[in-house]
Amino acid sequence: MKKIGIIANIRKEKALGCAAELKAWLLDQGMEVFLDEEIAGVLGEPGGMNRRSLAAQADLLIVLGGDGTMLRAARSVREFDIPIVGINLGAFGYLTDINLNEMYPSLERILCGNYATEKRMMLDMEVMRGGRILCEHTVLNDVVINRGNLSRIIDMETAVDDHYLTTFRADGLIISTPTGSTAYSLSAGGPIVFPSQDAIIINPICPHTLTNRPVILPCTMTVSVKIWSEDEGVNVDLDGQESVALKSGDILIIRRSRYMTTLVSSQNRDYLEILRSKLGWGRLPAMNR
Repeated sequence: MKKIGIIANIRKEKALGCAAELKAWLLDQGMEVFLDEEIAGVLGEPGGMNRRSLAAQADLLIVLGGDGTMLRAARSVREFDIPIVGINLGAFGYLTDINLNEMYPSLERILCGNYATEKRMMLDMEVMRGGRILCEHTVLNDVVINRGNLSRIIDMETAVDDHYLTTFRADGLIISTPTGSTAYSLSAGGPIVFPSQDAIIINPICPHTLTNRPVILPCTMTVSVKIWSEDEGVNVDLDGQESVALKSGDILIIRRSRYMTTLVSSQNRDYLEILRSKLGWGRLPAMNR
């Protein structure tokens, strides 16, 4: 790896200083460094690049921030098979599993070729209105239908591979990847699915019928959801960062994307350790260790 791209969340307090120091360190290692145009503008550096151009040029993408920064970066470079390493500048993160105090030792190993990668599936979503495609999006975590400012529940007629499943009457519906199983879906009572698996999780939010439970589907299946609501105000949120207003009669079609996100995994901890640390799970009693 000789060409390194840097993306940073400029709203994080430490991001600016870390990005400047990281660029200088990489240059000392003989690397060619490209900065995202947003961070370059704030630092007063010339030659900032939009993320697609950056991904087309670089061999490795370093993201400074939290999971939100990683999600935004993954969507913006989805067309490029570029490994992404996340440096956690926040307090909580599943995708940014390298902590700031581990950054330089970890990057030294990565630049020497001593690293492993994980392929994470993504989901494509399109909204159909009146028989036409209204919009199309790709997500790494989840597609979330929610009632927005409505006080009443939503009816969501749901089918899998054109076979009727059920009509969820709920506050909303989460369609998630395994990567997104530890995001909103987990808070809504969904299962934790290892991110290396390929599956689609359907999870209703506060369903009116208590027997409506999360369902894990093979990744080869296509989910369609038709919205029935007497009022305006239903939205679909994409990775919690973009939102599209829906109308009654709109149909959402969600399927596995042809794109995948390639994450550089930490050499210091496995996914089980990440779960223990992030979720605060207890350890075995000392006598049983």
